[in-house]
Amino acid sequence: MITLTESASSKVKELLTQEGDESLALRVAVRPGGCSGFSYEMFFDSEVGDDDNRQTYGEGVAVVVDASSAQLLQGATLDYKDGLQQAGFAIDNPNATRSCGCGQSFS
Repeated sequence: MITLTESASSKVKELLTQEGDESLALRVAVRPGGCSGFSYEMFFDSEVGDDDNRQTYGEGVAVVVDASSAQLLQGATLDYKDGLQQAGFAIDNPNATRSCGCGQSFS
């Protein structure tokens, strides 16, 4: 299961508050595609399946990951940076043997 840093958890909480729906969770998934074979997908979701892994971070931020994505995200960390050189969410995944220049796909 993926882990959220404190800054990622705070930013997700801020975005969830803007959405105004208490039932939403951050879904993190891995899908086939991208330059390197797999790509990350993140979105807010209100549907949690029986086979989804669910974890709560920080100030009640719920994160859900489907079973097949969980295997590829084991030990990964989601971080958020807000600076001049880097801004946005980034996933550090120890399971990725190779990634593309855009940082959105891996194998």
